[in-house]
Amino acid sequence: MAPSLLRQLNGERAVVFLYVVRILLSIPLSLLPEACSLSLLSLLALGVEISADDASNPLSLFFRTRPGASSGVLLGAVTLPGLLISKLVQTLRANSLEEVGIEEFEYLKSQYWAASSSCVAVLIFLSLVCQRQGKSKTSISSLSIRNQIYSSIIVILFVGSGLVSLSAKLYGGWSPVLISLWVLGHGWAAVILIQKILETFPACASIGESLLVTAGLVIYFGDMMAYTASKITCLASSKALFIQNGINRSEISTIIQGIIFGLLLFPVFYKHILRMWEYCAGSENNTDLGIHEKRRFLVFYALLTFVLVAVVPSWMQFVHPFNMHPFLWVIDFVLSEPLKRLTLCVYWLVIISVSVRRFYSISKNSKTERILLRKYYHLMAVAIFVPALIFQPKFLDLSFGAALAVFLLLEIIRIWKIWPLGHLVHQFMNAFTDHRDSDLLVVSHFSLLLGCAIPIWLSSGFTDRPLAPFAGILSLGIGDTMASMVGHKYGVLRWSKTGKKTIEGTAAGITSVLAACFVLLPLLAATGYIFTMHWFSLIVAVTTSGLLEAYTAQLDNAFIPLVFYSMLCL
Repeated sequence: MAPSLLRQLNGERAVVFLYVVRILLSIPLSLLPEACSLSLLSLLALGVEISADDASNPLSLFFRTRPGASSGVLLGAVTLPGLLISKLVQTLRANSLEEVGIEEFEYLKSQYWAASSSCVAVLIFLSLVCQRQGKSKTSISSLSIRNQIYSSIIVILFVGSGLVSLSAKLYGGWSPVLISLWVLGHGWAAVILIQKILETFPACASIGESLLVTAGLVIYFGDMMAYTASKITCLASSKALFIQNGINRSEISTIIQGIIFGLLLFPVFYKHILRMWEYCAGSENNTDLGIHEKRRFLVFYALLTFVLVAVVPSWMQFVHPFNMHPFLWVIDFVLSEPLKRLTLCVYWLVIISVSVRRFYSISKNSKTERILLRKYYHLMAVAIFVPALIFQPKFLDLSFGAALAVFLLLEIIRIWKIWPLGHLVHQFMNAFTDHRDSDLLVVSHFSLLLGCAIPIWLSSGFTDRPLAPFAGILSLGIGDTMASMVGHKYGVLRWSKTGKKTIEGTAAGITSVLAACFVLLPLLAATGYIFTMHWFSLIVAVTTSGLLEAYTAQLDNAFIPLVFYSMLCL
């Protein structure tokens, strides 16, 4: 049994194993159910990944995933739950120092179980798919039956751990049964969503990447639904929702949540309204394609204006007391410190305009590989985000949300080929795409932006780890960039026979991140948290994230910052 497991332990799985073990060793006894559940989740994910990557029974027969990538089920399943456990450990420290209340800790615990439930539900679904694919073969071994028994035991133990943890606290009058149903609802939503993602965007992502996106969206918008429900009078008066005891939202987080949710749902509304428009106009002469296209553009811009100007701000004002239109609040926020924030905006515009024009010109007239061209944007991210994170962190939070909204809007315009920008955006993005992107969906710029933004968003409020907000900037802007450039130019020793990553590149990435930390810590000394950063933990975090970049076949911009951030919080 042990030798067979060792044969299944490739580089990526070994790094994920180190990541999970590092988290488990940092968990206090009060989080024992969460530690058990993470262990069980890892075992279940490993079993599903082995079945999914088996050449005789691949999930690619059922789903069209990104070519050239492994399933990535294990990494996709443990990344978000591991991050939330790290936040639980950090919040527990803050609670002992009376920096945050116990309500925030309990609320974060419910979020952990919702994320874990989402991952377990998807793993059960994938396991059933693998079994169905296996039944199409001529032989079904006893090993398959034994794996089913092991998986069932793991799921039962996982559910038991969840009940033990959730029954220890009654959330705002909710019984443990209702809390459990709320958590299981996330699992059901995750299964529906991951099928929709894989069917709508074939060959655009691996199973693990889709699982990470699915769990993140389910948690983010499940939280949004609970936040909305808590504002309904009949529910709020009876304290029926545990959300009331959760984290207090700021105006910035509410604006970002509303805008992103509105833009993600906009294509669904647009598709249905466009069908209704075409059905109503079906009796007319549709031979003039020009008129038809103009009508489509008109519907697009009219609906977009209605959603962004009326629907989304209405929700924002319902859940948060802005006392003015949210867009006016944004303008007032920017002008509250006009010299600093407007100067920062001008600085960003200069860097972006000069860099984009230069990089686009190089992409058309140079033989430089696209992987290196893309790393220039990583360096540009360092120049843009580091000054703002040090001097204007709240303004940077809002700016990340605005940038993400612009990216989403441009991608919608590109996919639907909306005049006049659709063709231009597609032509520009095509100059920087590689094998991980497709004509259907370009994700690299989203992963870079979110990889830098999410650690900063998660660090809003209390943080006793000064480098944690910089996790994305350090790992992607510096570590990943140096690893690619040094490995491409000077790399000789490869980590594997089939891979392209080199030992020289990985060593350069790890060394550059550590050097950047030496530079950053003196600059952050005024925060008073410098003495809480332990160099041993930092070296372990940097090394683990560097090895993950070397071994993973997944979209590293999405996973490395989250893994690095999780380990920095411990």
